[in-house]
This record gives sequence, structure tokens and C-alpha cells, in this order.
Amino acid sequence: MSSSVATPSAIIITVEPSGRTFSTNPDETILNAGIRQGINLSYGCKDGACGSCKCKKLSGDVSHAAHQSKALNADEEAQGMVLTCCATATSNVVLESRQVTAAGAFAIKKFPARVNSLEKVSADVIVMKLQLPANDQFQYHAGQYVEFLLRDGMRRSYSMANAPHRLSNGGLELHLRHMPGGKFTDHVFGDMKEKEVLRIEGPYGSFYLRDDSRKPIVLLASGTGFAPIKALIEHLQYQASKRHVTLYWGGRRPTDLYLDSWVQTKLTEMPNLRYVPVISDAFPEDGWSGRTGFVHRAVLQDLPDLSGHQVYACGAPIVVDSAQVDYLQAGLPADEFYADAFTSEADKTHDGSTG
Repeated sequence: MSSSVATPSAIIITVEPSGRTFSTNPDETILNAGIRQGINLSYGCKDGACGSCKCKKLSGDVSHAAHQSKALNADEEAQGMVLTCCATATSNVVLESRQVTAAGAFAIKKFPARVNSLEKVSADVIVMKLQLPANDQFQYHAGQYVEFLLRDGMRRSYSMANAPHRLSNGGLELHLRHMPGGKFTDHVFGDMKEKEVLRIEGPYGSFYLRDDSRKPIVLLASGTGFAPIKALIEHLQYQASKRHVTLYWGGRRPTDLYLDSWVQTKLTEMPNLRYVPVISDAFPEDGWSGRTGFVHRAVLQDLPDLSGHQVYACGAPIVVDSAQVDYLQAGLPADEFYADAFTSEADKTHDGSTG
């Protein structure tokens, strides 16, 4: 009498309303399984800190690893919300995520990148341009990000600041803010030289323009959250889009709007683009006479009813989180708020380490 060992059935994740399905391994997070198989689930930090990957569980069972309560609290978990970057499935699972489309995601690749240039555009921001391998075409959506692979196994994430069609104009553009004491940015602002070779991986992220709408667009940026917003503006111009776009860019002082002149140039080239710079803590010597206060509130002052708009928000988590809460109360449909919170290593961990 012969015997055989039964092979356990694969765990299947189904995402509604797109109907897309993928399998997952027992020790693999739902998000990583989806990324591995080209399913473009929404996500941001991938570390249980930002909450961008949170979605509704319609059926099935999951187990959550450690995460921050601001990303998923106990009440939300009891109501069936899932943080896919920290959740492993223990049965077949059906999720609701309206940002998943039938289209496949671009392949994620690892490759070397040579530093073409480093331009300090403010006291704490550098614009870095990277030369990619000539024999390897890198595809991404404007708004996505790459990860630097550091030698100790750590990673640092930065959004592409130029649209894909502009890769040939100096290389891949990234905007890096100095985090004093940060392992990576201390090197960038200190010893890094042109021609240094770095290793990157991408593209990652679900922050990119949805072209299936004619709604007017609000672009909300704080600090270097402007980087992926810049890529979106370039992409809209490349498309010759007729959609009305308003950029709200906030900083503490005017120097934080480090590419203000670039935006001013775009205003002359794009008749449907409007720009509202907002400063929260100007000094008298700044001579600032423009809008003041919190940038996300300036949007509501101008547009108290957001029911007919689409919003793309990027920057500090407190700005993005506040905007989401307030804009939904102002009538913005939940599935028309697209966000990328710039979560630092200090946000991701509890030991205070920084990027």
C-alpha cells in the first residue's frame, strides 16, 4: 500500500471590484504577494506606519504583524479593515480596493545608477540626477518611487521627480531632504560625489495619475512632497491634458518652495494650471505677502465643496492624513483621494532613527 503527502492548496487573494486574483505564501504579506505578481494594490511605506495600504476585508481571515495604531487601530481592525503590508492570509481572502485596475504593473527591477549631478536648491534639499544603464529601459508611472539599496540591507525610498518621457534629459531626478543624523542623507549632503554608483530598485507605489476622469485636479504638496507632484505636472503637460489643475504647495518659509521658479515657468506653458503657494511660519525678513497657514486648509478655503474633484496629496504624514479627513467631510469621494505620505525612518520605527 503506497502513501502520498497531500500538497496544501494555495491561498488565494481576490480583489474587488476588479476581480483580480493572486496567490500568497503562508509567510508572505498580502502586499508583497500582490507586488510580486503584478497586482497594483495601493501602498506607501510598506512598514505599517502610513496606512496607505489599508483596505476592507470582505471575507476570509488574516493575521497582522506589528504596526502603528495610526495606520490601523483596533476599532478599524474589528470592523474588518486590513493593512496589507503587515497582513498574512490564513485562508482565502476577498478584499475591496477600488484603486486596483485590470492593467498590470510595471516590472520591479534592481539596477545600478550613477550619480550624474547633485544640485543644492535650498539649505536642506538636494536635487539628484541619476544615470541609468543604457541597455535597460526603466518603466514607471509619474508619481511612483524607487528604493536605494544600502550596503547594510537597509532601504531608503524617494519619488521620481520627473515624468518617464524626461528620463533622457539628465537622467532620473530625485529630491532629497537632509535628515540630520540620517545614515543615507548625511552621506548625500556630506561625502557623496558625482559618478558614485548606487543600487536602486523599483518602481514602487500606487501614487500616479488616473487618466479615466475629466474631473478638475487638486495637487497638494508639502516640502519635498513636491517631487512626485512635479512628475505629475510634467506628465499632464506631455499629454496635452485639458483638465483644470490647481497646485497647492506648502512650506514653513518661502525657501521651502525650492523650485518655485520652475512652477512659475509651467504657468506660462500650461493655461489650465493654477498655483497657490502657502507659507505657515514666515519671518518678517522673508517679506512674504502670499497665503499663510496650513496648506491643506487653503484648499478648503478656495474649494469648500470637493465633491466634483480628484485630489493627489503628497508630503508629511500629518498633512496627508489631515487632508484626507477634512476633504472627505467636504464631499470628496473616498476613491478620488490619492496619497503618498513621505514617511521617514523615524515615522516607521519607535527608536527615533532617521533616514
